[in-house]
Amino acid sequence: MPSELLANFDFLYLGEFVTINTKESGILIHLEEKNILPLGYELLEYESKGFMNASIVQDFPLRGKAIFYSIRKRRWRHKTESNKIISRDFSFLADKTRMTADLADFLKDRGWRW
Repeated sequence: MPSELLANFDFLYLGEFVTINTKESGILIHLEEKNILPLGYELLEYESKGFMNASIVQDFPLRGKAIFYSIRKRRWRHKTESNKIISRDFSFLADKTRMTADLADFLKDRGWRW
């Protein structure tokens, strides 16, 4: 698991799945962002206001099984300016993909394009 996931998210649970059409199996790991404000913001000014919709992100296979993370990012709202909402930017996720940056780099090195 990428170290950024371990540092910023709490593990909730995992489950195995089998696709209906291809009968391939995989593991889905459910993660929820810790209630820690991003750097540069004051705890007295912001409050946690739940989560954004979960994103599904693919990572390297493990023992022949696809690995996916269901990631719920947290959002915080300014206590006096309710239209001011912040969330953390995670650079370990590759831009314009649904995979970790490490997996995207690995595939790019082998000529795979999305």
